[in-house]
Amino acid sequence: MDDFPRMEILLDAVRLVVYRTDVDDDSYGVDALVRTGSPERLAAGTEELQRSGVEAVVWASAGGSFLHGWEGAHEQTAALARAVGVSASSTSLGFAHAVRELGAERVAVASTYPEHITALLLDFLRAAGVEAVAARSAGLGSAAEAAAWDPDRVREFAVAADRPEADVVLLPDTALHTAGHEAELEEALGKPVLTGNQVTVREGLRLAGRRAWSPRLGRLFAGREAPPAPVPTWGEGRAWAHSGKHGHRGR
Repeated sequence: MDDFPRMEILLDAVRLVVYRTDVDDDSYGVDALVRTGSPERLAAGTEELQRSGVEAVVWASAGGSFLHGWEGAHEQTAALARAVGVSASSTSLGFAHAVRELGAERVAVASTYPEHITALLLDFLRAAGVEAVAARSAGLGSAAEAAAWDPDRVREFAVAADRPEADVVLLPDTALHTAGHEAELEEALGKPVLTGNQVTVREGLRLAGRRAWSPRLGRLFAGREAPPAPVPTWGEGRAWAHSGKHGHRGR
């Protein structure tokens, strides 16, 4: 089962509307990932998302957002918000919010991407005020390779990437199937774990001002408190709708 239908079941009262954008190249190359998040591709699903009555939209692609840089990621999601007519964000911006929500200061990054792509992710996190104390790159060539990893492989990689000084471990790739395994990962690591699809859903809920919790999705969803209010300067974003109704894409 894909992560978003699984999370919809785990969260019960949340509806996730998923719109999959076209991809001409599944590789983890800079040009391919940047094209994935081009304005034309992201605008293609706006009418469908509008018809479905989504309350918020999150562009569910880490690489397709952080490769545009900190300012570019905000411009990307602002354009999507204007096109859909609701608040929008992205997986990458969602990571910055989620780290803050957990009160963390230092992170370890378990990146499936090649090292040069991981370096750009670290630049993005640095611009967001997030200190990466360690990073490990798997050097995979495509989203298909990441999607083929089973939970044991994901756990082994996360453990290898972790460091004692890290408050949280990040698994940014939305192609990884992690939904419902976050609590197990946290038990193995002894600290919070943030995954691409988990963070994407949380970001949509945050924008929509909705409540949702599921212990199986880790500490980010462990409490019954309302998500923090949207930050005004981040209020326009991009890509999929969530909580109540939503839409997405991954990589």
